Amino acid sequence: MSGIDVCLYEVMALPGARGAALVDWTCGLALGSAGEPPRGEPESAAVEAAELARLSMEYGTFRSPDGETPTDGEAPPGPGATGAVEDLIVTTRTAYHLLRFVETGHDSSVFLHLWLDRDTGNLAVARLCLRDAARRLVLE
Repeated sequence: MSGIDVCLYEVMALPGARGAALVDWTCGLALGSAGEPPRGEPESAAVEAAELARLSMEYGTFRSPDGETPTDGEAPPGPGATGAVEDLIVTTRTAYHLLRFVETGHDSSVFLHLWLDRDTGNLAVARLCLRDAARRLVLE
């Protein structure tokens, strides 16, 4: 098991890693970060990534068919729920942005955001590393 800083430094050891953060998707707050943020603005990067994460959780299009669909006024299923989104990948011409939802014992409202250089990074290895890091992460 590892803490936030250890988790972030672990994923930053990946070839091509440019930046990483643990973000609360309900409010857009970065709980920790390492490396450089996209466009040099850590607060903006956290808020924008959180918006994408929140949208993926809210809309049924991004959940598998066996996932529960909330009725009006109900919160969408969080990470760990049947059919919930596990991760998101956004591809640009020069980079990958990986968002991996962290299953916690309480509200599961956080995700790991890894900014990976497209030329030197390995997307498959990064996904596996983020999955493992998210499993080991202990939120205090």
